[in-house]
Amino acid sequence: MKRKLVYPRQRIAVNTRFLLHGQLEGIGLFTYESLKIIVDEHPEIDFYFLFDRPFHPSFVFAENVKPVVLFPPARHPFLWYWWFEISVSNWLNKHQPDLFLSTDGYGCLRTSVPQVLVMHDLAFEHFPEQVPLLTRSYYKFFMPRFAHKAARIATVSTYSKNDIIKQYGISPHKIDVVYNGAKQIYQPLAEAEKTIVRNKLTNGAEYFIYVGSIHPRKNIKNLLLAFEAYKTQTDSNTKLVLVGRKAWDFKEVDETHQLMTHQADVIFMGHVLPEDLSALMGSALAMVYVSLFEGFGIPIIEAMSCDVPVITSNVTSMPEAAGDAALLVNPKDVNSIAQAMISITQNLELRQDLITKGKIQRQKFSWKFTAHQLWSACKKAVV
Repeated sequence: MKRKLVYPRQRIAVNTRFLLHGQLEGIGLFTYESLKIIVDEHPEIDFYFLFDRPFHPSFVFAENVKPVVLFPPARHPFLWYWWFEISVSNWLNKHQPDLFLSTDGYGCLRTSVPQVLVMHDLAFEHFPEQVPLLTRSYYKFFMPRFAHKAARIATVSTYSKNDIIKQYGISPHKIDVVYNGAKQIYQPLAEAEKTIVRNKLTNGAEYFIYVGSIHPRKNIKNLLLAFEAYKTQTDSNTKLVLVGRKAWDFKEVDETHQLMTHQADVIFMGHVLPEDLSALMGSALAMVYVSLFEGFGIPIIEAMSCDVPVITSNVTSMPEAAGDAALLVNPKDVNSIAQAMISITQNLELRQDLITKGKIQRQKFSWKFTAHQLWSACKKAVV
């Protein structure tokens, strides 16, 4: 039975363990952008931010944010269990907030406090071999139980909603679609600004850009092979810039890169701060985001916000994010990716058409929309 809010001031506990200073990506970015808006728009509510380590003061957005550090730092399956099922559950049971919001999909089984979980995707169900064994075992056991325990589930695309329904047998009426957004710093650049960035990064050459972790699911191997084919077929001076941290199992990508004839034209940037990334993105010839699986695909919208054409995969949620404003390719077909890159390079009319359509498509997504949709899900869980 759903509980009514009874405290003079409503109290919401939030799992904020992914608010890591200088390392906001994916879940951390979603948490930061949506909560900053929600906290600002609801000063009548006390938000208890639950951290698993010392926090940066910039994450205390306002006076109605009460930071709490709970031991231990939860970055391992055994410590996940300890943090959520002991530390967080005990805190919730003691303080009895009106709601627990968890933006990384992890819940607490040992509490009666209503929970809203943001389950971004179920990639591990589709690519279990790309997840370490202990982590995979944790996910397989706990994620369906978290989903059934939750009062409501928010997820970032209709694709992911249907996947949760299919995989875990959750009622569609319990799941809200809460799209991701793009930061306002992602804006079109003037040609002079693009020239400065390109001169510094690639000695003036145009470049394709990929943004995201370097992980097997992101299909970087096929992206490298496609770029090699593109270079061979066009003899172009265009480069490939890869932005993102090296995640689990980088070996295959490294081996593929070492065997490339044009390996010198591939630039690994590592993690880049958003304020620097916006300039890199805005100066690119095109975004190439050919992941095998995504719950949404934030870089697609970020590129559109910069008036940069997009090449992306025709699978999972990516067509939903891209709409008609991208070239859709088969991520398993290297030639399909390479031909899209050739088309972008050689067809100015096509590039301009994608930019024009991107200006329309990007209007469907913003972090303000995200925050409002997430808040709506929270209200449904406690009213």
